[in-house]
Amino acid sequence: MTRVQIHFRLSQPLSANLFPTIASAHSLYGIQRVRLSPAMDSLTVEYDATRLRPAEVEAALTHAGIAVEQA
Repeated sequence: MTRVQIHFRLSQPLSANLFPTIASAHSLYGIQRVRLSPAMDSLTVEYDATRLRPAEVEAALTHAGIAVEQA
């Protein structure tokens, strides 16, 4: 397993309904950890690079309802 971190900006302002989605994002295939920045405007995602590519991480987050764009 090769762990890699990637940073994403939130495409829309953070709302209360996104907190549970962000908290459960680590359950997505290959995603190990998701951290919200202190400013609450971006995410750092740690993922298994042997399973996912950056575009697939972004697509998984978007599919889960977290609108992001790569920083």
